[in-house]
Amino acid sequence: MKKVFLFYVLLGISSLSHSLAQTAREVQSLYNDLSVFEDALATQLKKGIKASAIRNIQNESVRQVAQQLLEKTYNTEYRIARYKALLSPTVLGQNLSIGDGYSKYENVTGVYLPLGKNIVIVDHIPADARVKLLIPNWERRAPEGVEPTKDPNGWGLKKQEFNLRNGVNVIDVKEFGGLAYIDYFVNELDNQPEIAVHFLNAAVNGYFDNAIHSNADWDRLLENAVYPVLDAKGKHIQVAYPKEALKKYATGRGKDLINNYDSLVYRQHRLMGLEKYQSVPENRILARVNYNYYMFRDGDGVAYMGVKPGYAMGMVANPDVVIKGDPCWGFSHEVGHVHQLRPYFNWGGLGEVSNNLFSLYVTRSFGNKTRVSEQNNYQKSRDSIINRGISYLQDSDVFNRLIPFWQLQLYFEGVGSKPDFYADLFEAFRQQAKVDRTQGRTTRGGNWAMDRLVASNPAVYQLNFVRKACEVSQTDLTDFFDKYGFFYVGEIDIEDYGRYKYNMTQEMVDECKTAIKALNLPQPKVDITTLKD
Repeated sequence: MKKVFLFYVLLGISSLSHSLAQTAREVQSLYNDLSVFEDALATQLKKGIKASAIRNIQNESVRQVAQQLLEKTYNTEYRIARYKALLSPTVLGQNLSIGDGYSKYENVTGVYLPLGKNIVIVDHIPADARVKLLIPNWERRAPEGVEPTKDPNGWGLKKQEFNLRNGVNVIDVKEFGGLAYIDYFVNELDNQPEIAVHFLNAAVNGYFDNAIHSNADWDRLLENAVYPVLDAKGKHIQVAYPKEALKKYATGRGKDLINNYDSLVYRQHRLMGLEKYQSVPENRILARVNYNYYMFRDGDGVAYMGVKPGYAMGMVANPDVVIKGDPCWGFSHEVGHVHQLRPYFNWGGLGEVSNNLFSLYVTRSFGNKTRVSEQNNYQKSRDSIINRGISYLQDSDVFNRLIPFWQLQLYFEGVGSKPDFYADLFEAFRQQAKVDRTQGRTTRGGNWAMDRLVASNPAVYQLNFVRKACEVSQTDLTDFFDKYGFFYVGEIDIEDYGRYKYNMTQEMVDECKTAIKALNLPQPKVDITTLKD
């Protein structure tokens, strides 16, 4: 046991990143201290260990753990746990032809690590795995005197990263203390072992797991959290919100809040066919607090302003409010960005359009009035696009651009009798993406810069959408798309998170229409452009 344990100590310390310079003397001292434990994770004392031996332990954290184990008072909850491998968000994005916007902080520990040196013991990391410990700064704010939206450090998360190895890892936290997360992502799930982690004598913040905890547990966690932010997770959602906001708006209702979030995400999975085609990911969407802007989406998920108690937090931390009106729309809008299929249903001009198909679907499914109905976008789009004979992309109102895509949903869930139209269409695009990737015709997933290069001509993917919609629905939608200018011949300059040059030729249009006509499909039963919810 001594030789094995010494190897773990040497390996763990000597291979750490983040400027950890450990002397041989420090290594030997740690080895001497840890020799009182029976197992590599330091969860049990050796038989016959006396109090005098524990008093001689030099490291305070090790000594306290040993003393509490001797007294049988050591609390292992959260401090000792196992963590499983999850599919990399980047690979998930490639598989689903979306971005890499799923959570990078999946393995929540519930442990707070302060400034200074913290001992973390790890076991069972596979030889070919790269595992890290992350400490994000949930509490980061703009420098004093700087307007939050003009923060020179941006709006995104800042984090400290530490490589983990089997054995003892000395985590030297230098920038800011915070909650710890285990980064254990793999490119392919293949029966990887769970890794075991022991945060020696660490401060416990806890986290809420909707699968095992009750509302009483929720209130207890909120009351005892040592950090201003509490983690909570459901089946599809992970939340990191200020505990004071959660106390104010969701005391006694943690399960309601997480269930509603899960339902919001699940409905997007349903629309995009992940449920039907058994492709719902184990990964979660992260919803977090931020102190820069009202609400936004970035590569780490969705973020809501937490400065004022009644501001964004008042809408998203209240289980009743989050599924109503603007909060329901806002969350669905931002998560919709995560789920946009690139570039098959997110070509230039749809950056703030195709995500709102999710918003309409989700908000209406909760019994809310749709925003396009309240804003009269049905009539506006007819006046602006159809009556003027322009391309929908030439309309500056993104809600008017949204109408044709939403009317397809209205038709096929109704008299068109194909309620799975979009589920089947999304799947068809995912299958197309697999073929295109093997032939080098598309990007690897979430790279915006590459997407702009590959899909620099939106007309190509627009016509692809038209053909796939007809094939999937087994309906000739040519006239419908014609009215909204999907066959508009000419050039259009588009600014949409980058510059795009729409260039449609008559030859492209003729080829598409001929291919659809050859399918000999029936016409829609009604004029789809007249449909309203």
